Amino acid sequence: MMTNMRTLIELLRGRTHNGPTGEAYTFLHDGDCNVSTMSYVQLDQKARAIAASMQAQQLRGHCALLVFPPGLDFIAAFWGCLYAGVIAVPVPVLRPRRPMGRFEAILSDSNAAVVMTTADTLSRLEPMIRECPQLKALPWIATDQIAEEGAQDWVMPSITAETIALLQYTSGSTALPKGVMVSHNNLLHNSALIQTAFHNTTDCRMVSWLPFHHDMGLIGGVLQPLYVGCPIILMSPASFMKCPLRWLQVITRYEATTSGGPNFAYEACIRSIPPELIATLDLSHWRAAFTGAEPIRADTLRRFANIFQPAGFHTDAFLPCYGLAESTLMVTAKARTSPRMKMVHASSLQQNKIVEVHRGDPEGHQLVSSGRVYQDQSVAIVNPRTFTRCSADEVGEIWIAGPSVAQGYWNKPDESHANFGAIIHETGEGPYFRSGDLGFWDDGELYVTGRLKDMLIIKGRNYYPQDIEWTVTNCDPSLSGEAGAAFSVEVSNEERLVLVQEVNHRKATDLNHLVGKIRLAIAREHELEVSGITFIKAGSLHKTTSGKIERHTCKASYLAGTLKSLGGWHGLPEACPPITVCDKPQSEDADQPGHECCLLVT
Repeated sequence: MMTNMRTLIELLRGRTHNGPTGEAYTFLHDGDCNVSTMSYVQLDQKARAIAASMQAQQLRGHCALLVFPPGLDFIAAFWGCLYAGVIAVPVPVLRPRRPMGRFEAILSDSNAAVVMTTADTLSRLEPMIRECPQLKALPWIATDQIAEEGAQDWVMPSITAETIALLQYTSGSTALPKGVMVSHNNLLHNSALIQTAFHNTTDCRMVSWLPFHHDMGLIGGVLQPLYVGCPIILMSPASFMKCPLRWLQVITRYEATTSGGPNFAYEACIRSIPPELIATLDLSHWRAAFTGAEPIRADTLRRFANIFQPAGFHTDAFLPCYGLAESTLMVTAKARTSPRMKMVHASSLQQNKIVEVHRGDPEGHQLVSSGRVYQDQSVAIVNPRTFTRCSADEVGEIWIAGPSVAQGYWNKPDESHANFGAIIHETGEGPYFRSGDLGFWDDGELYVTGRLKDMLIIKGRNYYPQDIEWTVTNCDPSLSGEAGAAFSVEVSNEERLVLVQEVNHRKATDLNHLVGKIRLAIAREHELEVSGITFIKAGSLHKTTSGKIERHTCKASYLAGTLKSLGGWHGLPEACPPITVCDKPQSEDADQPGHECCLLVT
């Protein structure tokens, strides 16, 4: 590990002069048919040339939107921004005939001075640029057309450890995108935390398919390998989404030690890879299978470990972690043991109380630990109403302090003060960042239980939407995993449960039948009535850049009637027949209306 660095420029320049030889980044096009590579020396050369071009345009201190398809051009442009003292703003690549609302919001909020992309992407986007006055007014730089000879004109910018390197835009689940101001020091500090928690060394081999505009993909897939000094193999997100098997094949081929993603990635492998192909894999080198960015399911970890054990996968490799953009990336991570789990009383959890129960208890709900804090980070569990510390058996809001916590939200001083300046009332400790996430401590480890602002309160009881969504997606194979939104709407002065769920319309032949299965499952598992279900096509659910479900945006679209519905069921509570759940033994067809359990659907 390199020490005494103040900026990321010093990091890469140090790697160029003192780092290991060989390829730093390898990108696999179309699976593994076409391979591009880049060494530290080549990256430094490209970055200096791009930076010199921006310095000539006097862009230091301004924001630059990075609109790149997956590949090494993004990495060169990102480092070019750092080398020029320009604030990088990674965004998803624009696509013709796709909604531009989020992009336009970021463009307006960041007040970007330039847009960077490749020549090919620029050519494809020209019709969109002509139709959008905001885009047309900005200069566009095709970074792959900048001659590398210009690197000799680069001048080291006057920056410090606190200089903003990056705006990581996050909309959370409630509002328009907010640009988190991440400094050079934030990035270096969090990179050190990740290296410590993951036990990464120069002997590691990493694999990532995560998008670069996602903090996990950028900091984990671009910065961490360079910080550590180890190679990484990169794939496009689309390559993984089209065929999850490719991810595990690349891990096998390159004997990768470190790779991971959100819970849905492991679910996708479980659901799509048949036993005969598992036999072709070798996952025995994989020792840090990190998982985060969304609720971590104990059942997912268990099934993945069991299914891929014949391929050499070890349960100890799972590395649950918790983080968010406002703390650069990682906040907590598992120690080097099997993931810890805790069975708690579900009804008590709904009352923000932690009551441990034995496995097999019908009221048990299993939670996965997200690990412990490292080095000089601090996490407190705080009552979000009284701003006092919670007791050991209480669920509270997760507050975070330490050098990884970012500087605030770009051009939003009031929101920055409210969220980044929290003080614990009884002790005066702070400032802390208020995460909006709920959790509790147990034996020095953090358990994340849900989102404060997404909590559903129906008939006086608290429900975590992700638990309801999990029940729905496991009703039927045609329902997309981690792609549904549960929220409440007010009907006749009461909060009622509504669901928006992606469905594979090729697999789903009878939506009315699906409605019945969903209503029955929700009644069984949560003792709740459903007042509305809307099915939408796969890939159309509102999500943040980090893959988190935007439940409030889904709710707004539902109420406005703007969802592109494939069908569903909607009824006022007074018109909804009751769901009767029988306690009799169930047959194999128990999920069918009229078999052992009775279900009436309007």
